[in-house]
Amino acid sequence: MSAMPIFFSDRMDARRLNRRRFLFFSAILVLTGLASWFMADLLWRNGITGLEIAMLILFVVLFAHIATGFCCMLVGFYVVNRGGDSCRLTATLTPGEEPKLASTAVVMPIFNEDVSRVFEGLRVIFRSVQTAEKLEHIDFFILSDSDRPNNWIQEEVAWAELCKQVSGFGKIFYRKRRQPINKKAGNVADFLRRWGKNYRYMVVLDADSIMTGKALIELIALMEKNPHVGITQTAPRLVLGETLYARMQAFANRLYSPLFLAGINYWQQHEGNYWGHNAIIRVQPFMEHCALPALPGSEPFGGRILSHDFVEAALMRKAGWAVWLAHDIEGSYEESPPTLIDSAKRDRRWCQGNLQHTWLLTAKGFRAANRFHLFMGVMAYVSSPLWLLFLLLGMFDAFRENAVAWAVPPTPDTTSLFGYRVELPEAFTLFLFTMLLLFLPKIASVAATLSNEAEAKKYGGRGRLALSALLEVLSSALFAPVNMMFNTRFVLFTLLGQGVSWITQQRRADEDGTDWREAILTHGLQTVFGVVWGLSMFVLLPGFFWWLSPVLAGLVLSVPLSIFFSKASVGLHARELGLFLTPEETDPPRELRQLGKNLDECYRHLQPFEPLRADYGLMQAVLDPYINAMHVALLRQRKASEEAREWFTLLRERLLREGPAGFSPKEKMALLLDAESMIWLHRELWTCPADVLANWWRLAMRQYNVLTATPTTALYR
Repeated sequence: MSAMPIFFSDRMDARRLNRRRFLFFSAILVLTGLASWFMADLLWRNGITGLEIAMLILFVVLFAHIATGFCCMLVGFYVVNRGGDSCRLTATLTPGEEPKLASTAVVMPIFNEDVSRVFEGLRVIFRSVQTAEKLEHIDFFILSDSDRPNNWIQEEVAWAELCKQVSGFGKIFYRKRRQPINKKAGNVADFLRRWGKNYRYMVVLDADSIMTGKALIELIALMEKNPHVGITQTAPRLVLGETLYARMQAFANRLYSPLFLAGINYWQQHEGNYWGHNAIIRVQPFMEHCALPALPGSEPFGGRILSHDFVEAALMRKAGWAVWLAHDIEGSYEESPPTLIDSAKRDRRWCQGNLQHTWLLTAKGFRAANRFHLFMGVMAYVSSPLWLLFLLLGMFDAFRENAVAWAVPPTPDTTSLFGYRVELPEAFTLFLFTMLLLFLPKIASVAATLSNEAEAKKYGGRGRLALSALLEVLSSALFAPVNMMFNTRFVLFTLLGQGVSWITQQRRADEDGTDWREAILTHGLQTVFGVVWGLSMFVLLPGFFWWLSPVLAGLVLSVPLSIFFSKASVGLHARELGLFLTPEETDPPRELRQLGKNLDECYRHLQPFEPLRADYGLMQAVLDPYINAMHVALLRQRKASEEAREWFTLLRERLLREGPAGFSPKEKMALLLDAESMIWLHRELWTCPADVLANWWRLAMRQYNVLTATPTTALYR
């Protein structure tokens, strides 16, 4: 068992931390209370109804959510402009100090990912650590749960070729699980059971993550310097976006997040959160304390926890270990979804995982800060249906007000807001107050960057930075109601018991972007809803219509917006105009430049012959002697029953006789998992008469003979 760590950093005592949190949450309470007072005064001017009480409750909840983000940015602005927070984890490292390192595993769980992106990214990270001359402390693990034969075989070939090219055997390891139990969390847990005792630390990366050698070394040194820390989370920056949507997300992330993250770190300190990737974890306490519990009931609310990271951070804190956000570490990157639809697909999975956390809000032993993190994760999705409900209740109340109050002629000092008779100064004050909280943080971020000419140059200059920020605000305002409708549907589906399957995240854009068919199928109901709602309000309540018009515009335009922002050509044109530039584009670090160059070369390689494409991985594993031998060597030998051996015999004979077209994915994977079958298939394919083989295999052998002069890796890139 590990020793009980120190609860607090030497740089922050409990009393000082409590003062910070008191001021932070008091500010949220004051802002919410002030806005709620204005709202209540508007609602009960002529007597308050049950409908208006419900509206007031929703307003308080939604405004508190907005105020929380505003206060984070406000505190961050204060911290950044006074030169940074002295109470941050990275301040424990003295500049120029020789870092002390320990054994570390860099693990990358993958599931049917773009093989070139995964292994070229790993190549860049490996070379960066190698350049820093700290490779003896770090091993790399690709942990595959891929269930597509093509992906599996490509991963094995790419791993072997990478190891040969960088002399990585014994430093870079590949493992394919037979059964993807409990998804990513189960994949990491399986790694820890097998190899965790060999390492003091574990750095978890996603398939699209990039970390420089300098960042990895700094993370390890921070953990060595602070033995009470269990998890250190970096703040990855979004890079390599090609579509306009991805580039706009990267711009917003890079421009606005420094203030927000500095504000979060100000009040949470050692009780931070874990985001599941681009973070370093102390292995021993993680293994001892962070086993995920099974939730009561069945999916989607019960069963295995889908979003594991928040819970693991809470369990680490429950055991007394610190969890820090090292937001100022440079060299941590990831990619964003290329389109609005791909972002929504990812949010569908995250929504179910976050809603599961409602079970844990009252879990025994969790710290208050962790309960707040879990609650904010739930609110990130629940706020959408609450916002929609608030708008609908406002519409119904406007009908009621219209029926009973419009008979009274308005006085000169009154007007209508959302269909209500209210005093203009109070209504307008509430509107301005809400807009202030929504947009002032962004304005402050832009102003702080514009004031520094050198920093503004990294975004293309002051003029382009200001224009890009304005376009981002307008675009985000249009996307907000679209995301509201997406998240509302996701929450409802989860409440109705419709869980999600584990799907591969789309990380690279198609050349043509989202097509009209997909956009209409995805956004069609949103468009219809927006048109019907808008026309109804325009005819029945024109005053309410104009206040609702920003929401309606996003819904009605959702199809063309989704298509326009999904196109890589539009993103490239915006870059040529100097819009949505980030420092990682204007002055990219060496690792990102190398990754881009490597990927460009990979995607130019010869693609598999079209008739063989669907089963190219299976063909290579059976046909190619090198790949067959490597694949068999990587399989774990298992003794099968007599019935299973008979089934495998029939299966492999049918494969040679009929070809793979009639085989299910499960049957193909079963053959690939059976070493005896793979050895038999390879031998028989090369020794039996051609007339016994299916036409598919004869074509494959002819094509293989043509391509034997091509390097193996070229066939897979």
